[in-house]
Amino acid sequence: MTHFGFPYRIGANGMTAGAGHEAHIREMIEQLLFTRRGERVNRPDFGAGVNELVFSENAPELAAAAQHMVMAALQQWLSAAIEVRGVETKAVDSLLSITVRYRPLDETRERLVTVERVF
Repeated sequence: MTHFGFPYRIGANGMTAGAGHEAHIREMIEQLLFTRRGERVNRPDFGAGVNELVFSENAPELAAAAQHMVMAALQQWLSAAIEVRGVETKAVDSLLSITVRYRPLDETRERLVTVERVF
């Protein structure tokens, strides 16, 4: 096991479940995106704040706001692990889709993570 899995869980062998390097980075991005600001007692500023937009009308303005919030959070919290190459957001009906293009700092290959949230 190289990294702990997220969310934290017990594996089939009765020990802490692990995650490979690629899965660990994807899980860190998802954790950052879905953590509400103020949710962490010792890190109240941790999180992207996307959940704060839950009661907003899903429109292009929401997608633009989410794009800026996600980009800032990724650069602040994960810059030691990844180089953010871009964030694309799309608002269609009640679905907000966020695609993060990144490169792990210890690799040369670019990767994508897409997360979707229904509002």
